[in-house]
Amino acid sequence: MTAESFEAAWWLPGPHLQTIWGKKARRVAFTHDRLERFAMPDGDSVSLARMGRAAAGTPHLLVLHGLEGSVRATYAHGLLAQARRRGWTGDLLLFRTCDGEMNRAPRMYHSGETTDLDAVARHLVQSRSGEPIFVVGVSLGGNVLLKWLGELGPAGPALVRRAVAVSVPMDLAAGSRYLERGISRLYVRHFLATLKPKALAKARQYPGMIRVDEMLAARTFWEFDDAATAPLHGFHDAADYYARSSSMSYLHRVAVPTLVLGARDDPFVPPASVAQAAKIASESRFIEMQMTQSGGHVGWVSGQPMKPQYYMEKRSIDFLANA
Repeated sequence: MTAESFEAAWWLPGPHLQTIWGKKARRVAFTHDRLERFAMPDGDSVSLARMGRAAAGTPHLLVLHGLEGSVRATYAHGLLAQARRRGWTGDLLLFRTCDGEMNRAPRMYHSGETTDLDAVARHLVQSRSGEPIFVVGVSLGGNVLLKWLGELGPAGPALVRRAVAVSVPMDLAAGSRYLERGISRLYVRHFLATLKPKALAKARQYPGMIRVDEMLAARTFWEFDDAATAPLHGFHDAADYYARSSSMSYLHRVAVPTLVLGARDDPFVPPASVAQAAKIASESRFIEMQMTQSGGHVGWVSGQPMKPQYYMEKRSIDFLANA
């Protein structure tokens, strides 16, 4: 396991201030110059926030956002800005419904859905004359990334040169239960405030696929996923969804050099999950795992109040550049 080299900002003590800062207080210039719709094999589409024109010979970064992320995700633009400083091009993949529009298909996005990522990545590699790309996945996007790399197995290096997975809830069931504790329930409430209207809109598109009354009454991720995510995406229940979508079960098959970056005080990731992932990583020649003592969930803010620094973004791009 990689040694720690992060010192949290003195003015953002504790995991929750580190976690909330990027969402509520950080200001960052958008890096993309256009939004493009990208057709999926099932007739639906996703959106890409694009920075520059991907071309053969130019390193290209694909960023995957977290739960209910959007084109405004500050960490995504921070990552893309770091890539641009090195002369790279990049894209932020906006999962279905995360571009401000309700998608047409009888499904949305979820923590284990990898087909959209696979289609976009293959398109990017093809447009670069077969050269692999770099990928960073954050939180939910990190779980999607690790699961996809595990699904690819030995075929992974043909598509991805290097990867970084950040603040990943690799055991979804354990993570869901962990967020039912104390102040962490406020995070769940925040996410459900946007997830529920989306699920309701999807239920109106496709009546009978979601248990609407149970979904609207949900107060935990487990209850929401049991009533909405699972039946909408063909899972038996929330437990089945978590078991089949958790990246922990796929880590041992990852064959792409990958940094798994997390913080021990992450309020979304239970310590037992960290220990389990660390054991798997120790037996893999492809996974480098780094756990800092502090940093919260997608936080890692250091520096001074008027000049904050964002360790995760620089650390991620440095790792990718060391290919």
